[in-house]
Amino acid sequence: MKKLMIYFTVLLIVAAFVLPAQSAMKKLGQTGLKFLSIDMTARAAAMGSATLVAGGGAESVFINPAGIAEIPGTVDFFVGQTSWIADITYNSLGLVYKMENIGTFGLSVRYSDYGEIVGAQVAPTTVGYEKTGDVDVGAYSIGLSYARYLSTKFIVGGQVKMIHQSLGESLLNDETTVQNELTNVAFDFGTIFYPGWKSFRFGMSVRNFSEELKYQKESFQIPLSFTIGVAMDVLDLMGEHKDPLLISVDAIHPRDYAERLHLGAEYVLMDMLALRVGYKTNYDVEGLTAGAGFQVDVTGFKLNIDYAYTDVEFFDTVNRFTVGFSF
Repeated sequence: MKKLMIYFTVLLIVAAFVLPAQSAMKKLGQTGLKFLSIDMTARAAAMGSATLVAGGGAESVFINPAGIAEIPGTVDFFVGQTSWIADITYNSLGLVYKMENIGTFGLSVRYSDYGEIVGAQVAPTTVGYEKTGDVDVGAYSIGLSYARYLSTKFIVGGQVKMIHQSLGESLLNDETTVQNELTNVAFDFGTIFYPGWKSFRFGMSVRNFSEELKYQKESFQIPLSFTIGVAMDVLDLMGEHKDPLLISVDAIHPRDYAERLHLGAEYVLMDMLALRVGYKTNYDVEGLTAGAGFQVDVTGFKLNIDYAYTDVEFFDTVNRFTVGFSF
């Protein structure tokens, strides 16, 4: 088992140098419903999205469903908001409840607010078009997840989620007005394994598995991704310590892009203040990430407030806020 752990770690380290060089800026295709691949929590975003096995709880409903089994208490809950580019806002909610000897259940909700969009259509005017009023555009997903320990070292989890997107109405060539809406089901699956060497663990996940979708004539796929990751409190190598320094590495194979690597670090001071940094390779406009979190005990439950900053080239800075509690 120790040899397997060493091999897995070396594999990811090699990937950190080889994959970006071999696959830089290589786009493989297009997918729809891209809101399904956006980070919904500030902690994950601050650590460069490298949190596949870097901590469980309610945030895992959007990352790796196996991680929901790792909540320390009975209930974990959060709400979050992401101020994305072009005045797009993503709102999220995660709720996890552990039932002894049965497993852990989770609920995920995400909603995309695309703001005000003015519609237009071709018309015999001087400018060649005419406005048709505001377009009702939006998207959301609602998921139910379940996870449990199959042994003291191995966790498995899955999620089924309903996805919906509306792009408003449009006028076809035959003057027929159609509503561009679709609803379907997608699945997530994940695992986490602790081989028994200090706090080291690794795992995998498959997210957004679904059939092809179609509006009118053109079909498309949603952003399916396969991820493997490792994480460890590296200060374990120095013996007993109070404040952990978590290092995590995730290697991602998305459907619509070449392989990517996410690197993240989190240092927790006195079990209250968390400082985070991350980096994402092989992205067009994303790279450096950073953030912080604050945790405090309040009359029987823990309150968490997290913030993340993402540097997006050519666009406005992306900010994320998450507030949660657990008991």
